[in-house]
Amino acid sequence: MKPFSGSLSIIAGAVIALGSATSANSSPRTDATTVALQNDIQNVVVIYAENRAFDNLFGNFPGAHGLSEVVDSNGVPLSSYFPQRDRDGSVLASLPQTWGGVTAAGQTPVVTQAQSGGLPNAPFSVEHAFAPASGSTLSTATVTRDLYHRFYENQMEIGDGKNDKFAAWADAGGLTMGHFDSSASLLYGLAKQYTLADNFFEGAFGGSFLNHQYLICACAPQYPNADTAIAKPTIAVLDKDGAGNYLPQLTTKASSPASALDGPPQFVLSGNITPANYFGDGKFYAVNTMQAPYQPSGNAPVDANGNDLLYAKPSAATTLPPQTEPNIGDRLNAKGISWKWYAGSWNAAVADGTQNPSTPRSVIYTPSTARAAPDFQPHHQPFNYYAGFDPVSHAADRAAHLKDYTDLVADAAAGTLPAVTFYKPQGNLNQHEGYANLDDGDAHIADLVGKLQASPQWAHMMIVITYDEFGGVWDHVAPPKGDLLGPGTRIPAIIISPFSKKGLVDHTQYDTASILRLIIRRFGLQNLRGLSARAAALRANGQAQMGDLTEALSLVPDITYVHTSVFKTAGTRKLKVGNAVGSASLSISSISVSGANAADFSLYNGCSGVTLTGGTECGLQVQFSPQGSGARSATVTIVSNDPDGPATIALSGTGN
Repeated sequence: MKPFSGSLSIIAGAVIALGSATSANSSPRTDATTVALQNDIQNVVVIYAENRAFDNLFGNFPGAHGLSEVVDSNGVPLSSYFPQRDRDGSVLASLPQTWGGVTAAGQTPVVTQAQSGGLPNAPFSVEHAFAPASGSTLSTATVTRDLYHRFYENQMEIGDGKNDKFAAWADAGGLTMGHFDSSASLLYGLAKQYTLADNFFEGAFGGSFLNHQYLICACAPQYPNADTAIAKPTIAVLDKDGAGNYLPQLTTKASSPASALDGPPQFVLSGNITPANYFGDGKFYAVNTMQAPYQPSGNAPVDANGNDLLYAKPSAATTLPPQTEPNIGDRLNAKGISWKWYAGSWNAAVADGTQNPSTPRSVIYTPSTARAAPDFQPHHQPFNYYAGFDPVSHAADRAAHLKDYTDLVADAAAGTLPAVTFYKPQGNLNQHEGYANLDDGDAHIADLVGKLQASPQWAHMMIVITYDEFGGVWDHVAPPKGDLLGPGTRIPAIIISPFSKKGLVDHTQYDTASILRLIIRRFGLQNLRGLSARAAALRANGQAQMGDLTEALSLVPDITYVHTSVFKTAGTRKLKVGNAVGSASLSISSISVSGANAADFSLYNGCSGVTLTGGTECGLQVQFSPQGSGARSATVTIVSNDPDGPATIALSGTGN
């Protein structure tokens, strides 16, 4: 239940909210929302796009916490905007140039590095900001250059929570402050039709590799004994505090430019592995891109002997040892719940990866030119890093759970999608800066949504479209303070379902693992350790808990009402009873007056027996006719199908 939000100027007294809270640990539950979730949602589909911060795509979305909170309609910063600061902490007089140029190689029109300089210290339109110097207007069809999106760099950009060091530590310079007008896109339209979450953060700081791992296990992968490993993986070099503890701050080279205006930062080593004991347990963790131990991998097989073609070269510095931390696939398997990870060009990538290592590759990371297909990204396939998907000892598990996009389309059409579906678009269709544009991925993902809506399973389906991470791009909303893994920068998420709260901007706090919380709650699964750790860290830092996406769904009714009504003299008061916007239908079965002085309060009932859809209300009229002197009181009781009911309104008045 929630308090009525309309004008009640004639009514004095407190307004209360009685609502069901979201569980941080998401253990099996029997509350009304969970029961409704289990009845109404039979298929969860996760579509995982690439590298966009919320403001970068949805900063102009109506009703969202967007760019209008920090700039006016002309793009001039408001007092609420934290200006970008230089590496020494001083305010930058202007944004740096975009190092290497704005547009990716081979793109037309071209915006060069020299044409990108001199922009004001403020967020800007990528389409229009460079036109005065270059004579060119860009669009959502343009592929812009890639930007750093790495674990420590992201934390350095966030700084002390003001997000004011993006221009200082981004390798791309000023482009980090750019945003697009995506209001004509198909995904923007779906967000307006269904539910847009505007307080959704990447689960882990940094890039794609780590956030794909976080999506399935709420964890960072381990690299045992990385400091003595024969493969010699790169270990980040960090600054330390006075007590010798590591800071989330990469050590800069002596030759690194002092000012962001003079060039991108240079670090001693922005490695892929954390130093030992960074997380306090004496272990090494992979936080930047590593390659899978199995094909398809960015590392070729060592040779063609025996089964070697199925594996990546284990001695390569970027080959990650097989992982064993429990993941969401393990939890689903334990309960016998069906699931699959589908990926664009998966079959072609497997064939490409298992060729003789001397054969040039044509699918994995290729073609590498902008918008070229398929440009399959093997580090976007998190289950392929797990020992449970070893291609020899677990060949059957691979065949059952790791599938191609063509299988997804066929399963959707046949009505045979598993209970849980993950889908990863291939490179040219995933919207990643540097090699993909926005339009191609937008059309592809929207087309898939149409196919899912045409599926026999649509009536009980929930689709979550989100992005793995921020792509190195600034956002004005700082993440809540969690644990040493994250959360990182804010990203978009769209919830599409027959049960979505239509046309709603959901302000609930979420992160990537909110998808895991949803799946665990829906299917009654054992929790994952990383979720408990994140919940504990948020509590310790005085932060709100992450939701599990049920707030975006219309599962149970949510009655709104006034808690008290005070009559100073005899008279009539009008009270409103409503159903919160986006809620399931509210059926009011009875309304009555009781209490010591019930006879003093006459109820003219316009609500009993009424069914209210979300966002509608009905009226009650209470007439106070005191039959005695002094304080008089009674209670209105409203019985409905709100699981937190019945609702009660305390009536009071004074008799003369």
